[in-house]
Amino acid sequence: MVFDTHCHLTHPKLRADAEALVSRAREAGLVGCVTIGTGVPDARACLELAAGTAGFVRCSAGIDPFSAHDLGAGFDDACAELRELLRGGGFCAVGEIGLDYHYDLDPRSVQAERLEVQLALAQELDLPVVIHVREAHDDMARVLAAHPRCRGVIHSFTAGCAEAERYLELGWYLAFNGVATFNSGESVRRAAKITPADRLLVETDSPYLAPVPHRGKRCEPAYVVRTLEQLADVRGEPAGLLGRITTENAHRLFASDDVSDFDTTVA
Repeated sequence: MVFDTHCHLTHPKLRADAEALVSRAREAGLVGCVTIGTGVPDARACLELAAGTAGFVRCSAGIDPFSAHDLGAGFDDACAELRELLRGGGFCAVGEIGLDYHYDLDPRSVQAERLEVQLALAQELDLPVVIHVREAHDDMARVLAAHPRCRGVIHSFTAGCAEAERYLELGWYLAFNGVATFNSGESVRRAAKITPADRLLVETDSPYLAPVPHRGKRCEPAYVVRTLEQLADVRGEPAGLLGRITTENAHRLFASDDVSDFDTTVA
């Protein structure tokens, strides 16, 4: 039993195969996944896709740093549209939203302001948050510390123990993906080892970051099982137990009034 907390089933590399991807995920032992809406149009597509999967696929909606950059002066209008979309129900989280200093996007102050607007929206709607952060951990920790009533997950955690401890102290979950299986992922594996069991999540970030031995290929939700096995080995825990724990964590984080409970029963 395992739950992929972050994938992009509406991505052009996956959308045409979404039905087959969901079928393979079920066969691999997944009990569900969250497909992430990056921007309002994509969030609408995620909502439509999720509606046809009998609750297997959940969805989120947010304006990520890349979508925000593309919107330019249209961000405020898009954010108002996002608010109405989320208020309509059917979404289990706000996100992904965040800070990205790796690419030449908007000025850091602008990124922070747009992040805080959406954190306030999540707090207003009592929804968890999916955070994107790249090369911006110090600023992200400061922003999250200023919003203590927000809750959620640092997705695609690829930093080390020091960063992990800061987010954990603030009450956030950490989600690990295929990077934990890479030869270059030793610091990520150490961070996964120190993460308390009740704060640990697994994800794929499909179609990106396929785990070994699929590295270099298009990633899909079924591959989250390989990441789970790697984390179980690093932590010295049975994979079946860790699968149940991470699925229950996903249930606790993403369950809401308009999202049915995940099936976390174990035969």
